[in-house]
Amino acid sequence: MYTSIHHVEDGVFMKAFYPRKQIINSSKGEQVVAELRMRIISRAIEPETVLSENQLAKEFQVSRSPIREALKVLSSENIVRPERMGAVVIGISEKDIEEIYDVRLMMESFTFQRLLDMDNASLINDLEKVVEMMKIAIKYKDVDQFSFLDMEFHETIIRSINHHYIAMLWTNLKPVMECLILLSMRYRMQEDENDFERIIENHRLIVESIKNKDADLVNNAFYKNFNDVQNRVESIWSDDERMKIVRESIESK
Repeated sequence: MYTSIHHVEDGVFMKAFYPRKQIINSSKGEQVVAELRMRIISRAIEPETVLSENQLAKEFQVSRSPIREALKVLSSENIVRPERMGAVVIGISEKDIEEIYDVRLMMESFTFQRLLDMDNASLINDLEKVVEMMKIAIKYKDVDQFSFLDMEFHETIIRSINHHYIAMLWTNLKPVMECLILLSMRYRMQEDENDFERIIENHRLIVESIKNKDADLVNNAFYKNFNDVQNRVESIWSDDERMKIVRESIESK
């Protein structure tokens, strides 16, 4: 592993940290940015590491154009700092994660309040389908698919209120949140597979609360799930040993 401040060496991108099947139809630039983002957030690439356009192009077997595109996106997310012919990794801090979840809390709590005054029959049907797919993913121990379904569940709720600017906020935060959720779920699978039954139950309670339009039940179900996710993500990210477990589980595949 490349654990100190240095240029990225040959071969470090041979193992994919981001699920390839999720981006198989994406552009080269989108594939590069997804993989780099995941490696930076998991600290497989540490802060202050110098990322060279030429070296990255060689590692990903692409031209420099998609590399520049990827670094530009990561710079807009403030996890790299542009430099001549490349970038320097900034990474993500505990404060960054706290602020991301502050914004997510505001978005989702606002959305849930709007749902109390809406016809949610179609939404409930969509959410129930997602929960069933989550159960199947765990049955086959496909933790990455489970993670994407978890994100789909919450995105479906947020987009159901047709609020343009809330949707914009979600879109902006989604890439980094996705990485945090993937890392959290991968760690949980390593430590306690039975924990996923509780996660699914949390989501089932959310669906039930929306169906009943019970404000207290909505709040209880939402905060139970939200606090669980936030606490797990923060505790894993701030613990070097736990992050190491996640990285090693990926490398052993």
